Amino acid sequence: MPEIELTAGTVEYEDTGGEGPVVVLLHGLVHDRTVWRKVVADLRADHRCVAPTLPYGSHRTPMRLDVPLGPDSVVELIVEFMERLGLTDVTLVENDCGRAQTVAAKHPERLARLVLTSCEAFDNYPPGVPGKLIGLACRLPGGVALLIRTLALRPLRRLPVGLGALVKRPVPDEIIDGWLKPLLTDKAIRNDFRRYNRAVRKTELLEAVDGMRKFDKPALVVWATEDRMMPRAHGRRLADVLPQGRLIEVEDSCTLIAEDQPELLSTALREFIAERG
Repeated sequence: MPEIELTAGTVEYEDTGGEGPVVVLLHGLVHDRTVWRKVVADLRADHRCVAPTLPYGSHRTPMRLDVPLGPDSVVELIVEFMERLGLTDVTLVENDCGRAQTVAAKHPERLARLVLTSCEAFDNYPPGVPGKLIGLACRLPGGVALLIRTLALRPLRRLPVGLGALVKRPVPDEIIDGWLKPLLTDKAIRNDFRRYNRAVRKTELLEAVDGMRKFDKPALVVWATEDRMMPRAHGRRLADVLPQGRLIEVEDSCTLIAEDQPELLSTALREFIAERG
């Protein structure tokens, strides 16, 4: 897997290469690039898919301690990542986390299109009970280690206060094991996770709204109707904020649409990119 050294540290990524439209895929907390594996398998034939593993707890190499780590710095990391790889006319796609909203608001120059799929938005930040539990764990001594050991117990993985809140269908255990292993085995990764979550500014995504109102480029919002974390009304609100925004609602799915409905999501992305190209 290729790596790139950025200001904040080393980032691992997948790059399918090719001459097709560039699609950059961003994941959420305690996931890595593999959350997009089914979508990438579909799109890679005619798109260049680039999927970094962001420092959200499932990354393998700790970030630099002398560089701040939080949502604001991850926004800059994403922009630097695209710049260093020379990615232009990017379709930026994000699920679960909301950093793409701030990228679009503050750094629209590299983006051709924006796709937001069931993610943090407005005042729903951190989202739901799991988001609040993560915030609490990051403030308590030993809280992150306890939280991750609990999530790692296979009988508990479907509980709605953990990873089960994000999907309707079980994610394969080997995939979840890969997501959790860095937090389970590396104290430095747990420290990164704490640093990131303790730097959350509750107003970040509200601040992004004004910038998104000026993002006059094609934008697609894909929202799961059965999402337990992200209010259904937020999909429509985001589409209304974006000047060229439109909404697709996905039935029979929770937050991780790429897990629950990958074929539908891949088709929506391909059609959106083609018609707006």
